[in-house]
Amino acid sequence: MVSSESRFDDRDTMELPRELLDLGRRIDTMPNSVRGELQASYDQVVDCVRRRRRILNLVQEALSQLRLDIKYLMFDLETTRKERDELRAQLDEQE
Repeated sequence: MVSSESRFDDRDTMELPRELLDLGRRIDTMPNSVRGELQASYDQVVDCVRRRRRILNLVQEALSQLRLDIKYLMFDLETTRKERDELRAQLDEQE
């Protein structure tokens, strides 16, 4: 029988849903014949959850960077418009 502590380290418990961890512990308590059949499917689900979590984190980071980039662009646009308006005013004064 596989120990649940060896399969679930601190990183797992932080990134996997509690229900999935509970399912893994229940699979560990099953007889070897049944556990073998379920373990492969369980491992695939765990890999899928981790992959989706990584993708979600990447998307969240990309959105944060996009928001920051937009703030910089808006600041730059506002500054450029002010400079344009000031230069137009100077040109109008010279004419």
